Amino acid sequence: MRKSIETLKNIWKIEDLRQRILITILFVAIYRFGSYVVLPGINPAMLTQLHQQTSEGLLALLNMFSGGAFSNASIFALGIMPYISASIVIQLLAIAVPYFQKIQREGESGRRKINQYTRILTIAILFVQAPSYLMNLKMQAGPSLNASLDWTVFIITSTIILAAGSMFILWLGERITDKGIGNGISFIILIGIIARLPQSLFQEVVSRLSSPGAGGIVMFLLEIVFLLFVIAFAIMLVRGVRKVPVQYAKRIVGNKQYGGARQYIPLKVNAANVMPIIFAQAIMFIPITLVGFSDAANASGIVRALVDHTSFGYNFVFALLIILFTYFYTAITINPTQMAEDMKRNNGFIPGIKPGKNTAEYIDTIMSRITLPGSIFLAIVAILPAFAGLFGVQAEFAQFFGGTSLLILVGVVLDTLQQVESHLLMRHYDGLLSSGRIQGRSANVAAY
Repeated sequence: MRKSIETLKNIWKIEDLRQRILITILFVAIYRFGSYVVLPGINPAMLTQLHQQTSEGLLALLNMFSGGAFSNASIFALGIMPYISASIVIQLLAIAVPYFQKIQREGESGRRKINQYTRILTIAILFVQAPSYLMNLKMQAGPSLNASLDWTVFIITSTIILAAGSMFILWLGERITDKGIGNGISFIILIGIIARLPQSLFQEVVSRLSSPGAGGIVMFLLEIVFLLFVIAFAIMLVRGVRKVPVQYAKRIVGNKQYGGARQYIPLKVNAANVMPIIFAQAIMFIPITLVGFSDAANASGIVRALVDHTSFGYNFVFALLIILFTYFYTAITINPTQMAEDMKRNNGFIPGIKPGKNTAEYIDTIMSRITLPGSIFLAIVAILPAFAGLFGVQAEFAQFFGGTSLLILVGVVLDTLQQVESHLLMRHYDGLLSSGRIQGRSANVAAY
């Protein structure tokens, strides 16, 4: 306790860190305030049906990502997910289309062009999702609309407002990245998830205590124990590292290398961190957007399975996407050829492996081997909420038993704490933990 108080004092002493934390709190407060600003022409007291619709199923998860803005008919109702969907498309184009590959190699100017294309695509996605959301709003909350309101005018103006709201959230996220603490977009998603936790926890407690056959307080305590176990497993998954030894030589005479020291390359079991989860979840939101939020329950066949987050089809596709995106994102963030060239340039080599091409192939093989179990474990944790639902856990609280919510929460919290700790250590203060440094995303794997 004493060390924690001392750490907080040290954080407050560092002016730059203090300003970053206060700026982050300010932007988060603006974001949360906007989540309760209702679209013009909507009576918030008449949104009961919309709240019921978003209390379970895939819409409950979408509502969680928006921090409750979706069910509030807020100007921030569509949240940040359209931008993430656009980012996925652009990154895939950067692999498959030569024009985007060329742009990516142009350095800072290329990055600006990529960001510009991503924003344009985000707006295009918003102009598809916004009318779909508004049509669902009319179906679920028709009485909440002002009787004298012209529906055509409402659709046009509200679509513009919803698009502007999502772009403003993107701007807030970028400001948190530049002037605040942590990765802004991921932090925005984290805040939305945490905002739903107290309500979900309260509903689960009430459900267990009010239903005699639900197991009461004992079952709730077992749920908490299992939740803590899953959190610990998720932390190990995020922090898991395999070290590859590298010998550095001080001088080379002929074919022999003398002196030097042995160091290690930390290759993460899950180098992509939470990004495969976010990407896969954004893809899984596409079917419900295309069929319409209000028509999802009436869909048939494959579409109906893909909009039901408890179905086998949904969880199988979701797990498969996570595995694929884990490999995809690992390939983007880790370049074995570049690592091998850097080692060779600094007179470094992996014992028993020839420098150059052989070293790159060896690192690539190691990454493939450790990425497979890492991606499978990531997929298992992601689909745990479906199993929690089978044991009677409330739909909203079940999302914290693994899944997108828990992994994003763990990954972003560790990343934020690591940044705070780096500020402390840079100014010769003790870190946050006495047992060692916090291991978050040791490589910059954030997409945004």
